[in-house]
Amino acid sequence: MDIEVMKNLVDYGVIILLAIMSFISVWFFIERVLFYRKLDITKYKNKKALEIALTKHLIIIGTIASNSPFIGLLGTVIAIMLTFMTMSSVDIQASKIMASLALALKATAAGLVVAIISMVFYNILSRYAEVLESKYEDKEI
Repeated sequence: MDIEVMKNLVDYGVIILLAIMSFISVWFFIERVLFYRKLDITKYKNKKALEIALTKHLIIIGTIASNSPFIGLLGTVIAIMLTFMTMSSVDIQASKIMASLALALKATAAGLVVAIISMVFYNILSRYAEVLESKYEDKEI
C-alpha cells in the first residue's frame, strides 16, 4: 500500500472518529438538557435514585472530553511517522515536508476542539445536576 494512501486513511480516519465523538457528545448534551428540563424531582423516592438518573450519560461526555486530545495526538504522531517514512524513501522538497507536517497537526487541533466542547458540556450538565440535587434535598427537609 502506498504511504500517501496510508497517511490519508490514518488522517481522515482520526478526523472521522473525532467527528463521531463530537456528535455523540452533542447528542447526549441535548438529551440531558431536555431530560433535566422536564424532570419532576418529587417522583424520586430517594436521593440515590435521583443522582443515578441525573448523571446518566455524563460519564460518556467526560470520557470523550478526556480522550479526544489523545486520539487527535495519535493521528498526528502516525501522520508524522508516515511523513518521515516518505522523506526517507523519496527525495522530497522542504515545502512539501512542511505542508505534510502542518496537515498532520490538524488531527491534534480537532481533538482539542472536541475536548473543549465536551468539557464545557460536562461542566454545564454537572452543575445542572448539582442544582437539581440541592432542590431535592431542600424538599426533604
